Parts: sequence; C-alpha cells; structure tokens
Amino acid sequence: MVTVRPAADDRDLQAILDLQRANLERNLASLADGHVTLEHTLDSLRRMQALEPSFVAVEGSALAGYALVMTPALRPLFPVLEPMFTLADGLTFHGKALRSLRYYVMGQVCVAPPYRGTGVFDALYRAHAEALGPRHDAVVTEVATRNRRSLRAHRRVGFEVLATHRDATDEWAVVGWDLQVRPLTERGPRARGPLAPD
Repeated sequence: MVTVRPAADDRDLQAILDLQRANLERNLASLADGHVTLEHTLDSLRRMQALEPSFVAVEGSALAGYALVMTPALRPLFPVLEPMFTLADGLTFHGKALRSLRYYVMGQVCVAPPYRGTGVFDALYRAHAEALGPRHDAVVTEVATRNRRSLRAHRRVGFEVLATHRDATDEWAVVGWDLQVRPLTERGPRARGPLAPD
C-alpha cells in the first residue's frame, strides 16, 4: 500500500536525492517516460524543508515518488530558475498579478518507474492541495515542453499553461494550478490512503 506524507527526516531527503539522481536527464538512455532536470543537494533540500514540507509517496521502505515545495523566498538558492521567476513576476493568473498571490513553486515532482500510472502523481498533488491550500493560493512550476509525459500529467491535475520561455538549456512551459479549486480532493483516494489506478 502506497501512502503520501510529508518528508520527515534526512533519510527521506536522501531517498529523494537517490530517486532524483536515477531520473536526471543526463542519466537516462531514453526520455520517453519523463525526466528531471534540476539536481538538488541534501543542504538545499533541508533549506526547502525548513520553510514548507515536501511530500513523499512510500510503500514500506521504498520511495514511490516525491514532490518538492520551494517558496519564492528561496529564489536565490537556485540561480538556474531565475528566468522562470523573472517571467512569473510579470504574469497574471485568473486575472490577478501572480506576484500578488500567495504561491509556491513545485520544486520538482518525480515518480519511480514501477509506480508510474498507478495514481502516485495525483496523490502527491492531492497532498499538496490538502496541506498547503489553506495558506497558499496557487502552485507554479515549469516543465520542459519536450517532456510530454510530465506536461500531460500536470494538465490532468488541473495546471494551466501561463507562458512559455526559452533559456540556455531548453524551452519551458510555466504552468499554474489554482489551489482554491483543488479538483483532485473531490475524486479518488485520500492522500494518506491506498492508491487506485489512474
């Protein structure tokens, strides 16, 4: 049985780093099943965790997936994300300036290969909506436009494309999800309960 909960300690954070490393674009022979781009350190995860909890999906001692939470206060920690933040500063979301909203950045989401297509991705976002929705208006992230699997999954959850931009590494879709709508909390299993297939 897979459950989703906040990351608890360095053991969880190290498991995140291990899964991240296995799914970094440079470590994969094929990108057809998705990939992650940004590489974190234990220190950066600890700093993120100190402000808002990240979430892990676990089955026994196995990490099925993770979803990292990054507040805009940590913007200087990841200079590579500056183009996204600069663009976000000028965007509107549902008629309001994004910078005027209480938003956070999905620092990265990743599901281990054996758990893809089993509902883990949706359960991770459901946990975000339930835990962070009361004090945040929206979630923003960016997805490489060539990472079609991730774009489809984000659209399924309810993310909308706010803008696209190109930096030195790739073309990115900046996407946002209105946490006050929270469609995932109204269908499917609870975040802490067993997961049903997609």
